[in-house]
Amino acid sequence: MAQRWTPESWRSLPAQQLPTYADTAALGQVERTLKRFPPLVFAGESRSLKAHLARVANGEAFLLQGGDCAESFAEFHPDKIRDTFRVLLQMAVVLTFGGSLPVVKVGRMAGQFAKPRSADMETIDGVSLPSYRGDIVNGFEFEAEQRRPQPDRMVQAYNQAAATLNLLRAFAQGGYADLQKVHSWNLGFVARSPQGERYEDMANRIDEAVQFMAACGVTGKTVTAMRETEFFTAHEALLLPFEEALTRVDSTSGDWYDVSAHFLWIGDRTRQLDGAHVEFARGIKNPVGLKCGPSLDGDDLIRLIDRLNPENEAGRMTLIIRMGSDKVADLLPPLVRRVQAEGRTVAWACDPMHGNTVKSSSGFKTRPFERILAEVQGFFEVHRAEGTYPGGVHFELTGEDVTECTGGAQAISEHTLSQRYHTACDPRLNAAQALELAFLIAENLRAARVSRAAERRAAAE
Repeated sequence: MAQRWTPESWRSLPAQQLPTYADTAALGQVERTLKRFPPLVFAGESRSLKAHLARVANGEAFLLQGGDCAESFAEFHPDKIRDTFRVLLQMAVVLTFGGSLPVVKVGRMAGQFAKPRSADMETIDGVSLPSYRGDIVNGFEFEAEQRRPQPDRMVQAYNQAAATLNLLRAFAQGGYADLQKVHSWNLGFVARSPQGERYEDMANRIDEAVQFMAACGVTGKTVTAMRETEFFTAHEALLLPFEEALTRVDSTSGDWYDVSAHFLWIGDRTRQLDGAHVEFARGIKNPVGLKCGPSLDGDDLIRLIDRLNPENEAGRMTLIIRMGSDKVADLLPPLVRRVQAEGRTVAWACDPMHGNTVKSSSGFKTRPFERILAEVQGFFEVHRAEGTYPGGVHFELTGEDVTECTGGAQAISEHTLSQRYHTACDPRLNAAQALELAFLIAENLRAARVSRAAERRAAAE
């Protein structure tokens, strides 16, 4: 039987991927400071997201998660926030049209500062230092002082997250998300893309729909929903001292919520059933995600679902699949079948980034666009074959014109990666690649919708 849960009960269990702070007194002071800070998000917002994710689990909505691999202190700028928000809006419009379903928009923003690492130490030219674990923990520069875990970085992360959320809320509610404006950006993308002809038909169909609504008087000036949008934030619940300090009792429900983000996920490296991260996540009422990598089997998956969602509540659990393009067709079907057989209610999403990372001949980590697309297509094909719903996608992306992932219509090659390789951690899709994927996924969603309609007509006859 699980022990009684408290925000600090994770401390009695084995914890992976946590830094070692030399100054424990300083760490304690930072934790006490954070506990006095206002919430970054509100419990009611998390409940609203859970309701939307319940619709995703039921096949009535589609989840779009995206944003930076690891947010940076040095590159913090309103233009970067705006550009990432904009590309997510653009993707959402295309996916909404393709699937004829509402798109739940969740950004890896305003809190995605910590990163798991494959090794505790990094060695360069015979010198070994602690690995970079994200700006909330230590610095990227390979220097002893920078790589020392520093507790006060958590306060800086909180402040940056608060500023980011303030801007995101202004964008979402202040007219920047106006459908006509977002659609005009997409038309510009189609006109500039080397593969624009492929996407032109869908773009024209969306344009006709927008013009029809405008002719009927449905515009951003007359209908609030046309100029505003709901936008939620998410990050990996990795640095548990930070998450604990921002876990509060909701005055409305009396439940515990982690108010650092609307949605938290457990990474593939920290999903141990008897581990600290699962223990922490089981007690908060936020919707939670679970990254599912190639080593996860059906028995462990069911145990994890039952630990994290014992009441089988719709909208609580999102399974984020990250198998790799060469493994998803073989490894995903047994998990889907097991979850279905056990009657567990989950939303299924595809993270095609983390299982498709390779090292280029030029020495840069990269992710081939073709492999990213192949995993998404494999994810959809598995769910189509199993009769289940492919509920969403989860991308590491940026609104900037970076050259970090090879391929796509821009034909970024291994030799051009260095031109604008800006990430401090993992390679991200740039704005054009992300939009290209959105159009390709929308084609898949539209084909599935047409197929379902044909099946319903045939059954009716």
